[in-house]
Amino acid sequence: MLFRVDGAGAGHALMEHLAGLNTARRTVKFVCGWTITDADEAAIAHLPESAWSVAVDVAGEPTDGRGGTPIAHVAELTGLATRLEHRPAGVRLIVRRSKPSRRHERKLTTFEKNTGWRYQILATTIDTLADVPGSHHPFFLDVLYRHRGGAAEQAVRTGKALGLRNLPSKTWNVNQGWIIAANIANDLHAYTRLHGLDEHPDLARATPDTLRFRLWHLPARLANHARRRVLKIPADRPWATAFTDCWNHLATLPAPG
Repeated sequence: MLFRVDGAGAGHALMEHLAGLNTARRTVKFVCGWTITDADEAAIAHLPESAWSVAVDVAGEPTDGRGGTPIAHVAELTGLATRLEHRPAGVRLIVRRSKPSRRHERKLTTFEKNTGWRYQILATTIDTLADVPGSHHPFFLDVLYRHRGGAAEQAVRTGKALGLRNLPSKTWNVNQGWIIAANIANDLHAYTRLHGLDEHPDLARATPDTLRFRLWHLPARLANHARRRVLKIPADRPWATAFTDCWNHLATLPAPG
């Protein structure tokens, strides 16, 4: 299980709680923001230039600016950090430096103004992820943390589309049941795409509205023939093959134990 949290997650209580969720059958990792203090800036100042590597984007491409000059770098700060004493064992600190934009210039610290870089730090318990080559590198962890916003935004949009936009009642019990039903729908939507539509990239990442139009609201006819029920889908339906593939994939899944 992987948790990605913004800077509010750097508190002692949350880190200790997440670390305590690890069991013999469950591995829990997290990556969260870290508020920079003077002690952290002093540690950053001791980093040699050779410790910095070029930051990359989600596609793995270097974050180059005009003229091909890198505009962001990342480095491991764990060994120089002095604020990890009371944190759970195994916590690492990754620092990112980037060229500040006009929006950030007014908030730069004296240290940042002197160096010409804007610094951000993330804390993580990820040493490596199974079957993910290079997951221990600072640039991988940097991308993993910064991409949390897109994942959260997508989850919010999906939840709203599946019923969480408005609650139907002023009664707590009714709304509680509604939220449970909406979350069940969210799970079904996610696992349908994951297990049934992996062969169709345009649908494997589709929104609920797209799946409603293409698959869920299917203009088909259910007929009975020879004691069998047959679903007749129009041959000119553009997503007939995708629906059939999805149905067959889901039908082969074992029943939940």
